[in-house]
Amino acid sequence: MQDLKVSLVQANQIWEDKTANFTNYLRLLKDVQTDLIILPEMFNTGFSMNVEILGEEWSTSPSIQWLKELAAHHQAAVYTSLIIKDEDKFYNRGVFVHPSGKINSYDKRKSFSLAKEDLFFTEGVKEVIVEYKEWKIQLQICFDLRFPEIVRNELDNDNLPKYDLILYIANWPEKRISHWDSLLTARAIENQSYVAGVNRIGTDENNLDYCGHSTAISALGSELLSKNDAESVKTIVLSSESLKKVRKTLPFLYKRLF
Repeated sequence: MQDLKVSLVQANQIWEDKTANFTNYLRLLKDVQTDLIILPEMFNTGFSMNVEILGEEWSTSPSIQWLKELAAHHQAAVYTSLIIKDEDKFYNRGVFVHPSGKINSYDKRKSFSLAKEDLFFTEGVKEVIVEYKEWKIQLQICFDLRFPEIVRNELDNDNLPKYDLILYIANWPEKRISHWDSLLTARAIENQSYVAGVNRIGTDENNLDYCGHSTAISALGSELLSKNDAESVKTIVLSSESLKKVRKTLPFLYKRLF
C-alpha cells in the first residue's frame, strides 16, 4: 500500500448556483497535484431541500460529468455528494469518481431531520468501501458522523481491518462545530483509521453560518492539518507505514495479539 496524497477543499458554497460553484472549485484547485480531492457535501448547491429543481437524473447528471472531467484533468479521484434523482426518489448521494471515470456511489444513511432532510431524501441502506490505490476507503456524509455503529471497523476474511480511511463531507453549522471536531477524532481512534473531514464555510440561505474546520486525523487521534475558517485547499500525505505501525503496536482491532 503506497502513501496517499489527499486534498481537502474548504469552499464557500454559492447557494443553488451550480455554475458559480463549478467556477469556484476550478479556481481553488488550479495548481493542485494530488491523488484524492474531497469537496463538501452537496458541492454544487449547498444544503438545499429544493430537490425538484436541483435534482439530477442519475444516468444523465451533468454535474457528475463535470466531476469526471475534473478527475481526469487532475488524474485524481474526487469524492463529494449531490442531489440525485433515481427511480423517482431523491438521494443525497456521495460519488467517488476515479480518474478513469469509474464511479462508486454511496447514499447518505442518516438524514438530518432538524433540516427536514428526511422529508425530501430517501436514506441509503448500504455501507460502501472503495478500493483506490490499494487503500480501502469508507464513504460517509455529514450527519452519518454521529452514528459510530455504521462505520465499525472489523476484520475481513484475511484478518485485516476492512478499511484504512474514512471520508466525511459536510455542511456542518458553526454552532455545533465542537461536535464535529470531537467526533472526527473519536471515529479515528475507535476504528484505528485515518479520517478526513471536509466542511464548508460561509452563510447559506437558511442563515446558518459555517466555519470549516476541515482536517485530517491520524489513527491515534492526532490532528494532521490545522483547522481554519477560510476558503482553502490543504493537502496531506497519509502514510501507509504509520498506519500499519499503529495497528501492529496497538492491535485493538485484531482477534489475536502480535
